[in-house]
Amino acid sequence: MTTAPRSRRTGAALAALIALVFAAAAARVLLGTPVVPIDKALAVLMGQQVPGISFIVMDSRLPATVVAILAGTALGLSGTIFQTLLRNPLASPDVIGVTLGASTGAVVAMTVFGATGPALFWAALLGGLATAALILLVAGAGRPGAGAAGAAGAVDNRFVLVGIGVGAALSSLISYLLTRIPTQSAGDVMHWLIGSLSSATWERAAVLALALGVLVPVLAVLVAQLRILQLGDDMATGLGLSVARTRVGLIAVGVALCALTVAVTGPLSFVAFLAGPLARMIAGRPSFPLAAALGAAIVLLADVVGQNAFSGTALPAGVITGALGAPFLLWMLTRTPTSRQGR
Repeated sequence: MTTAPRSRRTGAALAALIALVFAAAAARVLLGTPVVPIDKALAVLMGQQVPGISFIVMDSRLPATVVAILAGTALGLSGTIFQTLLRNPLASPDVIGVTLGASTGAVVAMTVFGATGPALFWAALLGGLATAALILLVAGAGRPGAGAAGAAGAVDNRFVLVGIGVGAALSSLISYLLTRIPTQSAGDVMHWLIGSLSSATWERAAVLALALGVLVPVLAVLVAQLRILQLGDDMATGLGLSVARTRVGLIAVGVALCALTVAVTGPLSFVAFLAGPLARMIAGRPSFPLAAALGAAIVLLADVVGQNAFSGTALPAGVITGALGAPFLLWMLTRTPTSRQGR
C-alpha cells in the first residue's frame, strides 16, 4: 500500500475511533443505576444543579470516564513504544514485567509504608523504572556487540524472555506481601490489583492529564529518532543518532506512562498489549495516534461493559480487558513468529 492511501486509511480509522470514544463516554455517563436522562446530563454539564443527578454525573461517572480515556491513551502509547523499540508484538509492559514492577512498587508502598496519594505515584514510577533497568541489565543490552543487527535482535528477544521471568518473580513477591498484612488491607490491595476505575476522582484525572501533557511532547520528539533506530543500531549510529540515549529516553517515557497509570487505576491487563498490534493491523505500520485512540476506546468500552452488562454486578474494567487480552495473546503467539515484528 502506497503512502497516500495508507495515510487516508489511518486518518479515517482515527476519526472513527475518536467518534467511538465520544459515544462510549456518553454511554458511561448516561447508563447505570439510575439511568441519567440526556437533557438532565446536559443541564449538569452546562453548570446547572440538578438534585441527585449533579453528584452522579460530576463526582462519579464523569471522573471515571475521563480517567478511562487518559489511562487508555497512556497505556496505548506505552505499549507501542516497547513493541516498536524491541521489534516484538509481545513486548508490552504488562507482558514483560514493567507493569508488575510498577504494581510491586505501589503494593510495597501501600503495605509496608502505608503510602497514599503522591507517594503512591512515585513508588509505582520507581518500581517500573527499577524493573526496566533490571531487565535491560540481565538481557545484556549494554554488552559489547549488542549494536550489531543480529545481536540487537537477540537482545530484543532476551528482553522479552527476561521480562517474563522477572514478572513471575514480582508476582510471587506481591503474593507474599498479601499474606503479611491484615485481611481487610489485603482485600483492598487485591481490588486495586484487578484494575478498576471505581476510585477515579478529578484529582487523579489531573495527575494523568499532567503526565500526558509532559510526556507526549517528549515522545513526539523521540518518535522520529525511533524510526531511525528501526533501521538497526549500526545504521542509526552511522546517521549520527545516539542509540543508547534514544533507547533510554524511549524506555523512560514508556515506563513513566505505564507506571503512573498503574498508580491511578491499578494494572489494567493487556490494554498496552492490545492497542499497538491492532493499530498496526489498521495502519500497516506502527501508529502512535491510533494506538492512543484504541487504548482509550478499549478501557472506556471495558468499563461500560463491566458496569452495565452483568445484571446486579459491576465488574472492574481490568476483568474485561483481561478477558479480551488473553485470547488475543494466544492468537498472536500462533499467528506469526515474534522475530518478524517491525522488520
